[in-house]
Amino acid sequence: MFKHSIFLRIYAGLVILVVLVAMFGYLLVQIINYQRAQEYRESLTDGISYVIGESVARQKTLQQKMDWISDASDLLELPIYYIDSNKVELSRSEEKRISEQKAIVRYDAEQGVAYMILGIQNDPHHYLYVKADSKDSKFGERQMKALPVFVQEYLVYYPGQEEEYLNKIRQHFSYPVSIENISQTNLDSEQIGRLRADQNVILYRDSATVHGTTISIVAPMANLPGKVLVMGPVPMFNWMPFKLAAGITLLSMFLLCLGVYGLIVPMQRKIRQVNHALNKMKTGDLSLRLNVDGNDEMASLASSYNSMSDHIQRLIEAQRELMRAVSHELRTPVARIRFGMEMLADEDEYEYRVQQMEMIDKDIEALNTLIDEIMTYAKLEQGTPSLDFEELPLFDVLDQVAVETEALKTQKTIQLMPLSNDVLVYAERRYLHRVVQNLVGNAIRYCDHVVRISGGINTETDMAYVCIEDDGPGIPEADRSRIFEAFARLDDSRTRASGGYGLGLSIVSRIAYWFGGKIEVDASPNLGGARFTMYWPAKRFKAKKK
Repeated sequence: MFKHSIFLRIYAGLVILVVLVAMFGYLLVQIINYQRAQEYRESLTDGISYVIGESVARQKTLQQKMDWISDASDLLELPIYYIDSNKVELSRSEEKRISEQKAIVRYDAEQGVAYMILGIQNDPHHYLYVKADSKDSKFGERQMKALPVFVQEYLVYYPGQEEEYLNKIRQHFSYPVSIENISQTNLDSEQIGRLRADQNVILYRDSATVHGTTISIVAPMANLPGKVLVMGPVPMFNWMPFKLAAGITLLSMFLLCLGVYGLIVPMQRKIRQVNHALNKMKTGDLSLRLNVDGNDEMASLASSYNSMSDHIQRLIEAQRELMRAVSHELRTPVARIRFGMEMLADEDEYEYRVQQMEMIDKDIEALNTLIDEIMTYAKLEQGTPSLDFEELPLFDVLDQVAVETEALKTQKTIQLMPLSNDVLVYAERRYLHRVVQNLVGNAIRYCDHVVRISGGINTETDMAYVCIEDDGPGIPEADRSRIFEAFARLDDSRTRASGGYGLGLSIVSRIAYWFGGKIEVDASPNLGGARFTMYWPAKRFKAKKK
């Protein structure tokens, strides 16, 4: 059922599409945030790494450098190593960062450990290697409180020029670094007291702006009374900032729209083809047929359109053929009736007048028979007739036709092959009787002596059948398909002289069609003449009842 319903496929496609877009959005956020987090970590360390590198480079001897690094390690409570540069493999981007006096940060998410590599000015042969374990619950706050110490230690070498050298290093920081009067910091009395006690103050502020939560560090300047060093505000890392959320949302909506369009386009294309075909049909052109692709509703619609076009085209052709044939067939009896009437007007002899009246009566009966045949054929050809299928013994219908034919005194032998009353088929009795009657009547006209009637059910195919054979001249193989056309007659012994109007076999063919079966004609292997066999589903309607 799923593959046969285009709407279920669209709904399932939408669900799968939403899941895929959600997974894509999640992965995209993770990839973008991985890069953002890396850039964020590097931006936080760039400024202080420059200051530390300058401070290490300022030390004159190796021992002084090692002592300074040891003090810095104790201050940060992080291990800092002074290593040879040839022991560290750097990528091109990392080498570029070192040359620009920026820090390299390598983060191991599984271990929760960050490794920082810092360059040393005027010492390309050595790096500072720092290991920071972010799993430590106190990690971050201790290091942040220590950051102003390195800046102050750098500025203490330039007394009276603190602002000038602060401007020099400020370009390496991604966040503001300034020296301000303590009165300008908007601190409360408790925080000012801590500053006067030579303690650093960390300020957390929440903001409704895109920056969100920020953090600032305020440290007293020992050599500048009334002055403080303010580092920040530094925005905390936001895993889902407004711009990223808006971008991912818009991209997801765009992908969903593309996916929905991709799901709808095939159905839209098929609807457009059907609409084009219907417009062609309105102009009277019935030659266009639609491609039946798949088993869904659109394929069913295309198949129904093709069947409708075939049926309408067949009806139009049948109507034209019927009009031509009817006009031809009616002329003969009408002409005979007119001739007979003229003869009656000129003839005074009573017996001759009675003879002419009998001939006229036969012509009128022939007209009635022709009209009845035409009406039956038209009813079967132009649309689905009202069929009342029922379960009935096949033998009863065959026996009834055999008895009726025997009563006509045709001087022909009617052989009804034995058939059990237990053989039940689903059929419309009136039309099944008409099939057997027409086939037997046709065989009577063209046989030499014998007509054989048989029927049954093919157990392999579950198809019911009736078979009528005769010992006449048979039907040439080349003419077997043509005899089921309306008003068709052959040029051999099956001619107008044998009677009929050429509609009997056409009616049989249409009944077989509406029964869901078919009719075939070949040579009788036993009698030598023609053999007509009609097949139709024996239990088709019984299965539907279940």
